[in-house]
Amino acid sequence: MEQQEIMREMNKQLSLLSASAFVESVAGLKRVTLSTSVDDTKDVQAKIVFNTSPQPLFHKNFEMLRQTFTQYTEVGFKIFILADSKKQQQRLRDIFDDMGGDIERSSHNQQRSSIDFEPVDSTLHEGFVDNTLRICFFTDHQIFDRFHKYSLKSDSARAGKMALTMKELQEMEPGDFIVHVDLGVGKFGGLVRVPSGDGYQEVIRIIYQNNDKVDVSIHSLYKISKYRRSDTGEPPRLSTLGTGAWERLKQKAKKRIKDIARDLIKLYAKRRHEKGFAYSADSFMQHELEASFLYEDTPDQLKATQDVKADMEKAAPMDRLVCGDVGFGKTEVAIRAAFKAACDSKQVAVLVPTTVLALQHYQNFRDRLRDFPVRVDYLSRARTAKQTKQVLEDLKQGRIDILVGTHKLIGKNVKWHDLGLLIIDEEQKFGVSTKEKLRKLKTNVDTLTMSATPIPRTLQFSLMGARDMSIMRTPPPNRHPISTQLASYNHEVIADAINFEMSRNGQVFFVNDRIAQLTEIEKLIMKYVPDCRVAIGHGQMSPEELEKIILGFVNHDFDVLLSTTIVENGIDIPNANTIIINDAHRFGLSDLHQMRGRVGRGNRKAFCYLLAPPKSVLSPEARRRLEALETFSDLGSGFNLAMQDLDIRGAGNLLGAEQSGFMEDLGYETYQKILNQAVTELKNDEFQDLYAEEMAQGKVFTGEDFVEDCAIESDLEMYFPDTYVPGSSERMLLYRELDNIVEDRDLDVYRQRLIDRFGPVPAEGEELMQVVLLRRLGKRLGVEKIILKQGMMNMQFVSNNDSPFFQSQLFDKFINYATANLRRCELKEVRGRRLLHVKNVAKVAEAVNILRAIDKG
Repeated sequence: MEQQEIMREMNKQLSLLSASAFVESVAGLKRVTLSTSVDDTKDVQAKIVFNTSPQPLFHKNFEMLRQTFTQYTEVGFKIFILADSKKQQQRLRDIFDDMGGDIERSSHNQQRSSIDFEPVDSTLHEGFVDNTLRICFFTDHQIFDRFHKYSLKSDSARAGKMALTMKELQEMEPGDFIVHVDLGVGKFGGLVRVPSGDGYQEVIRIIYQNNDKVDVSIHSLYKISKYRRSDTGEPPRLSTLGTGAWERLKQKAKKRIKDIARDLIKLYAKRRHEKGFAYSADSFMQHELEASFLYEDTPDQLKATQDVKADMEKAAPMDRLVCGDVGFGKTEVAIRAAFKAACDSKQVAVLVPTTVLALQHYQNFRDRLRDFPVRVDYLSRARTAKQTKQVLEDLKQGRIDILVGTHKLIGKNVKWHDLGLLIIDEEQKFGVSTKEKLRKLKTNVDTLTMSATPIPRTLQFSLMGARDMSIMRTPPPNRHPISTQLASYNHEVIADAINFEMSRNGQVFFVNDRIAQLTEIEKLIMKYVPDCRVAIGHGQMSPEELEKIILGFVNHDFDVLLSTTIVENGIDIPNANTIIINDAHRFGLSDLHQMRGRVGRGNRKAFCYLLAPPKSVLSPEARRRLEALETFSDLGSGFNLAMQDLDIRGAGNLLGAEQSGFMEDLGYETYQKILNQAVTELKNDEFQDLYAEEMAQGKVFTGEDFVEDCAIESDLEMYFPDTYVPGSSERMLLYRELDNIVEDRDLDVYRQRLIDRFGPVPAEGEELMQVVLLRRLGKRLGVEKIILKQGMMNMQFVSNNDSPFFQSQLFDKFINYATANLRRCELKEVRGRRLLHVKNVAKVAEAVNILRAIDKG
């Protein structure tokens, strides 16, 4: 009875309502629905559609940023850069000044510069472009990737980003599978407070096999990730502590990674130092070929051509990526490069992923070069044994100048007379081993890679400067954006799309990746669109049969080509302007973009229908892929999609070895961390000569070149007491947010927010925040581990005493500090590991000051 009275009193005070009463009370109010898709708002009375697109992702590539600014200002857009600090505005201007670009704030407006922007002393969560108002709002934190802890020069930052996310922390329940990079797969046991020294520390408890428990310090949160695998199979086996099994598994994975990475690093090093062939300046025939192009070059096409030819005329081997949307003229750039090589009596290999594309490229190259003294031929499974034998003999004798082909080009029986240029089309379709086999034919061969949406690994190499890149964003005249719609699989959508296309005498691609379902879908189409002529094509057909089907479609003998992903590359039919892709959630972003690019190649409006289950049942990655494709439907959006893919997939992996079975045992994030460690170790150990050479050339190294992260051990009290932040999930979120902070200014903002919410920060919390600074400084200086215990500070350096770190300017700083503070410091070696011992360090802030003094030294 007493409880009922208490509840009634609470209801009066808090005005609590039941769910049904709440729904009834708001039923008469007006509703505003926010949605990313018009289809989600069918029942509303009025729709307001904003013609906007997200801020493009730049990943700190400022040349790309400058080009984007120029393109927008040239067509009358006004650019605003939002930053909550004038220092950030100045930093951006300084970067452009260093690059030789003129960039001024329009408010100064003494003389209008080629690029201008209006600074805004405030910021948004994300920037955007309003195409109606012709204005761009770009946020500085997206330009500098400040909040994502993303650094293209540091792979370890990527590993940090892939640790526990805020959402995962919020949703994590005791019993969820997690991975500690040093200890293995366990179950999350919650936050626990344990005694430490004279006080307490808060730790994350992990439960392993046999109910063994390990407590992990909250400032080692970056070592923990949620267990992820590539499928939804059986739950993982818990690791057993003390057996060394986890360490053996990691070492086995690391050895395999090193085997792959070693060859790649050697190849890239060799290519960088070897002398290639310097091609002659353009001949009169080269000028004649380029002048004979039926269309006017787009500005980007002209620039890409100039870049490629300039690279070819240098003595060092070319390694350039040309990233251009489907139908934007990449093939013409390749033809010009191939002809330039042929004019200097060099042979050219054009590697393509499919038989259909090999035939189409062969026809394009042959037709363009018909009037010139160049022989073009092709190799694929469509050639007979007799034809193949003749082609190989002519190639060996040097009678073929340009050979187009599928993976047959890397066969052991293919002998080149004098290979000078390798052109790879749609690199993402080939495995790493295929590409490297071709390059090993001759390490000093010039390489030109073409792609509409390069795989993250390829894009990462380019953004890091490991290879040059040309971007073709400008569409040919009279091209329209492709209208992209996400829908569920049903006969109404399919019939409406086909009927509309047939009403304007057009044709339709229908893509379904499962051959067994093609006949069933054909029956559905014939049932609801009886007058439609349907052809079926797939890769299991003979080359002759498939070619006959495709030629029939080209000649408009059929209205719908129902096929597998053979349409993804190479089929160029201007009359086909609708594509329907079934089970779109099963495809990668690059695959979907390639297939979408098969339509809209004429001057008609084109449509792409992505058929998939409702978003609510899709995985987060699949949902983001489809949303990205809907969002980036403009012409030239392939590069933006690749950048989005880079963001969705966490930049892929450096070696393209996703198929490794180790990922299933280790979990995705741990595999990535081990990969980063393996590459760093290779650079520090086996390939330290490369570092020594770069040092001799005056390269300035940072600690991130030598260590992946800086671990902290301490007996000091460092946590947020539950009396200060009640609720363990809230504290976990705060710990993770703190772990992600990368700038001093952000730490000040974080501290101020804590004070606003919870009051003055207690001493334990202040110590915890100082650890963030300590870890970042340690990593920057090349310290692997810092131990703060019993009033002492020990700094451990890289374990390999032959590492170039000990010949670098970084280690010199520690020597100078120790020499200047002999009574307090001691440089020594314990069990083969060098370390610096510093006395009388009672607080984390004192350790931070010591590292700052060393850094200045």
